[in-house]
Amino acid sequence: MIATLSPAQIEYMLSQRLGRLATVRPDGSPQNNPVGFQYNAALGTIDIGGHNLGASQKFRNLTKEPRVSFVIDDIKSVQPWQVRMLEIRGTAEALRDVQTYVTGGTPELIRITPTRIIAFGIE
Repeated sequence: MIATLSPAQIEYMLSQRLGRLATVRPDGSPQNNPVGFQYNAALGTIDIGGHNLGASQKFRNLTKEPRVSFVIDDIKSVQPWQVRMLEIRGTAEALRDVQTYVTGGTPELIRITPTRIIAFGIE
C-alpha cells in the first residue's frame, strides 16, 4: 500500500538538503548513507541522484532487496529541545538511463515509493 506525505511533511522535506538512506547489503547487513534528494510531487516519490550513483553499493543493493528506509531529521531548537524527524519506509527502484535533477550527475536515480511514514515534531 502506498503512503502519502502530508503537506506539512512535504514542506519539512523541502526545507532540508540531506537525508540518510538505509539499504540491505547482499549478506543481509544494513548499509546507511547520507544522500541528497528531491521530492517528486508528480509521482509522490523521493528521488535520489548523484555523481556515479550507478556504481555505488547502495544502488547495487537494490537489485536483491528493494526495501529501504529514508530518514530526514534536524534539531529545530536546543532551548527548548525540539527535534524533527521524518522516516519514510518503502520500496526503491534503481533506475538507469534517466534524466535526473542533479546538475553534473550521472543518469541513474534511486526512486523511493513510500509505504509507511513515521514523523514527529513536524505536524
